[in-house]
Amino acid sequence: MENSAEQITENGQFYEYLSEYTEYLCLERGLSENTEQAYRRDIVDFIDFLESRDISYFSQVSRSVINAYIKKLRDEEYTSTSITRKIASIRGWFRWMSANELIDHDPTLGIEQSKVDKKLPKVLTIAEMEKLFQLSEQELGATERTVIELLYAVRLRVSELVNLDVNNINLDSGFLRCLGKGSKERMLPLANNTIDELAKYLKQRELLLKRNRVSIPALFVNEKGKRITRQEVYKFVSELGKALNKHISPHTIRHSFATHMLENGADLRVVQELLGHCDVSTTQLYTHVSKKRLKDVYFSINDE
Repeated sequence: MENSAEQITENGQFYEYLSEYTEYLCLERGLSENTEQAYRRDIVDFIDFLESRDISYFSQVSRSVINAYIKKLRDEEYTSTSITRKIASIRGWFRWMSANELIDHDPTLGIEQSKVDKKLPKVLTIAEMEKLFQLSEQELGATERTVIELLYAVRLRVSELVNLDVNNINLDSGFLRCLGKGSKERMLPLANNTIDELAKYLKQRELLLKRNRVSIPALFVNEKGKRITRQEVYKFVSELGKALNKHISPHTIRHSFATHMLENGADLRVVQELLGHCDVSTTQLYTHVSKKRLKDVYFSINDE
């Protein structure tokens, strides 16, 4: 069997993404442990079904596969309420993976009679981002402040960010190298302000590692001298958002960058390249956010 970034049975990608999703449910949505476990059980049952049909890649999970699973549940005489709940759990998982650009397509779109609308990404205004940076200066440590800077200014996915090593950045040339979705390497330019922030952070990082008597390649480390985790990033970003009365995630900051670029006249293909999108249709979703904001501003002015 060939190796693939999408392969499930060989590298556990199904369960890896399931674990990340349940972390998201607890950290961002604040679900109880019992509710999170209910979601997990529903999705594990679906994974078992996929494996029983020798489905080993996300690209093999089509709408017809979802419909076959629904038929199986009906044949096993599950109640309509139970089936609806199970499909809702699966749909939530695929929506999250799609929103975080972990998969290329969402096979649950259009499942059942109700039309599934693609949600527009949440974004912060430029003023709100400036406030977020101010708050990070006042309330966060060096690691967290620099993480916020890179999420926005370098438009990184959180998975890309936590996997960065020191040798991935070159402050002299002003570039950062990261391995993104599908093992696609990207070379990203660094603004002067970002270079300054990274230079200051690297000094703090060195002191942090000395204090913990460790030496690791990870760029971003926590107070214990260990590589920072996705969970830690989600937690402090969420806490910052509360100060703005906003429910935000690391991906919100990345979404905001894309929207601000387009609102300031950036070419869609340039934004696509900077974000590392394989398909420009993914990037086009941000143009709808900009249009929606334009309408909001227009109507707010005309309602005065």
